[in-house]
Amino acid sequence: MRKNKIHNSIALAFTGITLSLAAPLALAQEAEETAVDTQNVEKIAVVGARGAPRSVTSSPVPVDVLSAEDIEAVAFTDMNNVLMTLVPSYSVARQPISDGGTFIRPATLRGMPTDKTLVLVNSKRRHRAALVSIGGSGTQGPDIATIPTAAIGSVEVLRDGAAAQYGSDAIAGVINFQLKENTEGGSFTADYGSYFEGDGDQITITGNKGFALGDDGFLSISAEYSDSEATYRGEQYCESWFCVDDQSEQYIADATAMANTVHGSDVVQPWGQPNTSGARIFFNAGYALTAEMELYAFGNYSESEGDGSFYYRYPGNGTIEDIRLEDGSIWSPTEFFPGGFTPRFSGDVTDYSFVGGIKGMSGDLGYDISGRYGYNDISYTLANTINPSMGNESPTSFQPGDLTNEETQIQADFTYDFDEYILAFGASYLDESYEISEGEVDSYFAGPYATSDPWGFCDGDTASAAGLAVIATGSTLDCADSDDAVYTVVGVGSNGFPGYSPDYSGTYSRDSYAVYADVSGDITDELFAQAAIRYEDYSDFGSEVVYKVAGIYQINDEVAVRSSYGTGFRAPTPGQQGTTNVSTRLPDGFPVATGLFPAGGDVAQALGAEELLPEKSTNFTLGLTASFGDLTLTADYYNIKLEDRLYSVSTRDVSTTVVTDPDADGYAAYQNYLALSGAGVSGAESIGGVFFFQNAFDTVTEGVDLVATYKMETTYGSTMITGSINYNDTSFDSDPSEYLDPEDMFDFENGTPEMRGVFSVTHSYDVWSAVARLSYYGEYENVGSDDGTVIDAETIQTYGSEFMFDIEGSYLINENLTLSVGVRNLFDSYPDPTINGDACCGQVYDSGSVVDWQGGYYYTRLAARF
Repeated sequence: MRKNKIHNSIALAFTGITLSLAAPLALAQEAEETAVDTQNVEKIAVVGARGAPRSVTSSPVPVDVLSAEDIEAVAFTDMNNVLMTLVPSYSVARQPISDGGTFIRPATLRGMPTDKTLVLVNSKRRHRAALVSIGGSGTQGPDIATIPTAAIGSVEVLRDGAAAQYGSDAIAGVINFQLKENTEGGSFTADYGSYFEGDGDQITITGNKGFALGDDGFLSISAEYSDSEATYRGEQYCESWFCVDDQSEQYIADATAMANTVHGSDVVQPWGQPNTSGARIFFNAGYALTAEMELYAFGNYSESEGDGSFYYRYPGNGTIEDIRLEDGSIWSPTEFFPGGFTPRFSGDVTDYSFVGGIKGMSGDLGYDISGRYGYNDISYTLANTINPSMGNESPTSFQPGDLTNEETQIQADFTYDFDEYILAFGASYLDESYEISEGEVDSYFAGPYATSDPWGFCDGDTASAAGLAVIATGSTLDCADSDDAVYTVVGVGSNGFPGYSPDYSGTYSRDSYAVYADVSGDITDELFAQAAIRYEDYSDFGSEVVYKVAGIYQINDEVAVRSSYGTGFRAPTPGQQGTTNVSTRLPDGFPVATGLFPAGGDVAQALGAEELLPEKSTNFTLGLTASFGDLTLTADYYNIKLEDRLYSVSTRDVSTTVVTDPDADGYAAYQNYLALSGAGVSGAESIGGVFFFQNAFDTVTEGVDLVATYKMETTYGSTMITGSINYNDTSFDSDPSEYLDPEDMFDFENGTPEMRGVFSVTHSYDVWSAVARLSYYGEYENVGSDDGTVIDAETIQTYGSEFMFDIEGSYLINENLTLSVGVRNLFDSYPDPTINGDACCGQVYDSGSVVDWQGGYYYTRLAARF
């Protein structure tokens, strides 16, 4: 009987990424026919075990299965926010001033960034986004915000290292999005909401329609349009070094006019979510050629755009400075921007993919042959700024360049049914590339004012012939005055985000192949076990063998224990190896051009960088599952040891001030400048800091996941109670002081809550239903030190725990229409304001916090099903 169940499951729905993954079509069809209430359908997981799918409580590794109903009950449309709401170990932060990170937000699972979590769609690897985060772990992972919620049939979150089963990236786990497969019917949803503060209006329109392809196929199409306006959670720029409110009435009027025109707020430095909009479409199709063979295809196309602001530039901050023009007159950028300026950064993101294949059975042999292509591109625009080195000839809008990530993969997966065991094996080939496209010339051009006395007006302390000529025409030139504007040196490139020059543009590519094998089955009636081994070979990092073993032992009908142990391997992406970025950071309120350079390039090598190496991991889990009637419970401990963890080094200061004493302050900064200048970096004299990615240290991440659900039926309706708690702690397992300063080390270990919980109650009665959800965030700490070295009671801030309460009510107007109203963050809770040294520039809340700092949000939704 076991053989028939496994065999039929594979025959009907053979899917796979690196090993066979049998989607539960037969089981799901049976459940749909017999279930009275969708809450009572046992949740089945495709990921985590080979052969026939297994229930969540019988899986040898921890898996969350989120149904379409679970997803629809969340008052978010961005898939990142949906997962964060439902899975406590998944976190994502709003990053208002983070270059491309403003538009493609990096997330974490179990404290690991998303490039250490493998993302699948229909059990096939999802391509990466083009964005490489310029700080921290340098994350480059898939952009799951491109997936419309209406397209999803279910989401499976495997919370366990699975590199041996699924390949590189699966160090923290696997997220598998299963697309809908409906042959008829569909849905339409319109959602509108706004924040309590009266801003951030959001509208989302999404829908799905299923079509039959003859008698043996289906085509499911889903589409989504969303538009979100900006929010404003900051205050006016007023610091010890410059305060807008202390300026003249005319300056305040000019600054306010600039702020209103550029970003729609009276404050010159906005803090909040950016303006975003997007249109997305997904399709999923399958056609049975015979009873044992099926063609399938799915893919997507999306376009989205967003814009946000950078830091405010005020007179005298190094960007708005007086310079002497060629005619000897003095010119200031205030002639373009009399109230200072705040650069406005925009990104247009294009994403598309196609996957096609054939799968089926030949006797006891299952097969799945597939190919996929994925493309993601970000095109940047920077407005309301200047290239300071061009002076009065500078434009005020720039195209800094594009980033593109492409992937092509061919894969063959097989399974063989040995009655008691399933053998899975196969091979894959992956070709991937990352391209940095050159920006327009003015965005990186080093104009004349990037050097002192560009027109040769001075010869020492006296005027040259050219200088005397302009003095004769009325110039106030004074070569004997070291503060004269003739000596001013200003930055190169579009200020805030210099464009990609030809020297730092190009394509970084590689290919890799893998072979793998897996065996799983019931060793006894009580013990299920699996073992996997995988060999991968990268053209740029060589080869590696990883493995995994896992099992679950059923103590009795209600209780089981499970455990897993495995190794992992993740090769740095072509983007992480090749990305270059010069952006503006703000130590002590003073804008500093900070450059990120490839670890293998001449610039970083000159500053002591070493070639990047693969990250290697060891994962261990031990858990308990229990099912007592309508109550299910899972508890899992995990331990992840990560060697040679990829991370950006703390910024190396750069200064042109000549310091020759190795023991004096500024000596290292001057040596860094000499290294940059010697490497031929254009505008080296205007760069104030340099950093790069390195295999900087080893870490240990450990924690516990608790998940409980309880279902009950009464005469007053059906109720589902769910509780999920995650405790997660990450600590260094080696000395990182060579790469990180004390502040960065402290924030790495303490900067996110160790405890996170989500508790929800869903109740339905007749035509009414309601959802109440409580989210909990534990305490966390942050250091705000002027120079990154002082860690004491004055620089450490402890942020208190936070509770956020959501509620939604729905009314079934008729069998097709449902009206819902709800509030997210009902009590308008905010995290503690930032009061240490990181508080700056109108910022009120820690902008990088995973605790939401936008406040309460109310919404209404009309949903139609047909």
